[in-house]
Amino acid sequence: MAKSNTARLTRAESERAVKTKPQPAPAELDRLIHERVRLAIVSALAVRDSLTFNELKALLNTSDGNLSVHARKLEDADYVTCLKSFAGRVPKTEYRLTALGRRALERYLDHMEALIRATRAR
Repeated sequence: MAKSNTARLTRAESERAVKTKPQPAPAELDRLIHERVRLAIVSALAVRDSLTFNELKALLNTSDGNLSVHARKLEDADYVTCLKSFAGRVPKTEYRLTALGRRALERYLDHMEALIRATRAR
């Protein structure tokens, strides 16, 4: 008898679940920007037209290798552009935020602001 009650309860629960509207999945954070160094790169470029590799390195207090890896990921996603040139004989690498990168940062910031508002409302 208990077995049939459990079966009925399960069936009733499943029928209720089908009748309710599915909740939209919460928006995911952009994992590419969410990483600390990449967020710092994109944020710095959002307030400057461009920054050189050395300027970013000093600003973020990071190593050449670390900056290179993170900048490359942003470049591969078309969030930043990289222009390599020479100033005399010295190589110069300059980064700029793309329109896609700016929109991604704005969406990320909107998402974070919504999380903050939701947390404070509790």
